[in-house]
Amino acid sequence: MVSSLPPVDALLVVDVQSAFVTGPGAVPHARRLVDRTGDLIARARAAGALVVHLQNDGPPGAEDEPHTPGWELHHPVLPGPRETVVRKTYDDGFEDTPLGGLLTGLGVRAVAVCGVMSEMCVQATARTALELGHRVVVPYDAHATQDVPAVPGVCEAVPAAVASRVAAYALGSDAEVTVPASAVTFTDPGGR
Repeated sequence: MVSSLPPVDALLVVDVQSAFVTGPGAVPHARRLVDRTGDLIARARAAGALVVHLQNDGPPGAEDEPHTPGWELHHPVLPGPRETVVRKTYDDGFEDTPLGGLLTGLGVRAVAVCGVMSEMCVQATARTALELGHRVVVPYDAHATQDVPAVPGVCEAVPAAVASRVAAYALGSDAEVTVPASAVTFTDPGGR
């Protein structure tokens, strides 16, 4: 697909961990999500863009508790100067992590953000990237969440796809949220 979207120089893969994309706790349409995120990772690597896998360290007993099967990253990581894992304990991938310094140190100006959960870690990370002055692309088909349960007497259940779209749109007009993953292109942050 030919894209008029300017390339991004980093891909932030948020919490694509086994607990959230496999088994009974997987987000709806998890297979499609991992296909999209896997394709983004492959294209970012091929272009020499920075790939950052954010990995949530859940509390004891959580499905993403460190060093449990659910905590493991779904996509293989190719460690090196352009691919790394940043562990986190908050929704925002920048909070108490080296992510901001990593992006600044490599001269990253534009990021694509994908992964789970749309209204929590994806949105929080994208929002901080915007606040730090990065151009932010959140491809609409490369992030997901769970259905939001109904609250009797207040509202019906909200389907996961709707919750994801609302989470992205809540970022405001500064984020690019109306493009598919296939429209995202990448460049080496040092190759401008």
